[in-house]
Amino acid sequence: MSWRGWPFAKAPAAPDAPHALLADIEKQGKQYLDEVDNGKWVYPACKRTASDAGADKDSVCNHTRLEAVRYLLAVPRGELRLLAEPDTQPVILEGYLRQLPHDDTVIEFTGNTMSDLAIAVIAGFNWLNHCASLADADRRKFSGTLSHFRKIAASAQQWWEMDGAKERYAQMLQARHEPPLFLHLVWADYGRLANEIAAARAGRRG
Repeated sequence: MSWRGWPFAKAPAAPDAPHALLADIEKQGKQYLDEVDNGKWVYPACKRTASDAGADKDSVCNHTRLEAVRYLLAVPRGELRLLAEPDTQPVILEGYLRQLPHDDTVIEFTGNTMSDLAIAVIAGFNWLNHCASLADADRRKFSGTLSHFRKIAASAQQWWEMDGAKERYAQMLQARHEPPLFLHLVWADYGRLANEIAAARAGRRG
């Protein structure tokens, strides 16, 4: 994917939109995990039956994405905020692309922020792959998940390395478009896969 053909999406607000999105993700994620701990929801969401609360397609999709993002919420020192900062994008993307893939859904953090962010993102994709198996989703749509996202990250890295990236970033926010912040990339791809899982779960009707 070339940065020149980047699929810009409409954003809900202007200059502080990335931070607003991040704050909303943190709020929703922590609330959902607290409710899981208190027994409100069957966890993981992909295992819910028709008689369970939150078994509708939208709830399963939203909750599955929050389950994937919980690894990022656990990154030490609240460094998740760096995903929404334009100044940190080149180093975050480089750190992700250097990180060796793993297949773990139980992880340990290293103390290195960029490595920890990358490890958490990969763990989220591994969780989604795990949920896809539980939901009997179409495995063709989950084949090469990490390779697919790596291509997206590499294209974003090229975008940020081009001259005038910060100016383009500001212009896009002003026009209410989503620039290729790592936050947007991860949230969007988690959502795409969570939707496939929710659709498969809805198709089973059990």
